[in-house]
Amino acid sequence: MNDLLSISTIFSLFLGIGLAAAAGFRIFLPLFVLSLAVKLGGSFINLDESWLWVGSTPALITLGVAMLVEIGAYYIPIIDNMLDTIAVPLAGVAGTIAVGITMPEMNEVATWALAIIAGGGTAAAISGTTAAARAVSTTTTAGAGNFLVNTGETLSSTVLSITAIVLAPLAFIIAVVILYCCYHAFKKIKRKGDELLAREL
Repeated sequence: MNDLLSISTIFSLFLGIGLAAAAGFRIFLPLFVLSLAVKLGGSFINLDESWLWVGSTPALITLGVAMLVEIGAYYIPIIDNMLDTIAVPLAGVAGTIAVGITMPEMNEVATWALAIIAGGGTAAAISGTTAAARAVSTTTTAGAGNFLVNTGETLSSTVLSITAIVLAPLAFIIAVVILYCCYHAFKKIKRKGDELLAREL
């Protein structure tokens, strides 16, 4: 019980969920920021011992390249929509990892169960909503509005990732607000999509 209520564990949970929310917008960006923070000596970040390699130079370079490729690919018409078909499950995995590796103080079963539910669920929910928003943008603006959607996602992921590292509780609060907005946005997007489909029929 003490493990569950310790300040360190709660802080780690806030950090993980903040990064998971960021992964909902861009998969590799928050992992790159985490890697960079560990590399620069983020002693306040508690990582599971088996994941300390995240702060290594090869990991930083690999995640950096993957991040740049992902960000760039979203600005290529058609490719951005194709990426959305795999983005949701991959975001779920990234969100799970973000929470799982930053909570070394809890026992392994509890950690990964929480990581799947809180981290994976948060990332997948946000990624699913942004994918739906891009689909509506593609349909209504012939893809012209996708630039704004893509840029907004990248900026959101960047801000959330940095906030999670610098001020984890604030990142957690932002993540909760985003999830609340995603819930209502998804309902609106779904309703708009149903209306477009009804018109076509």
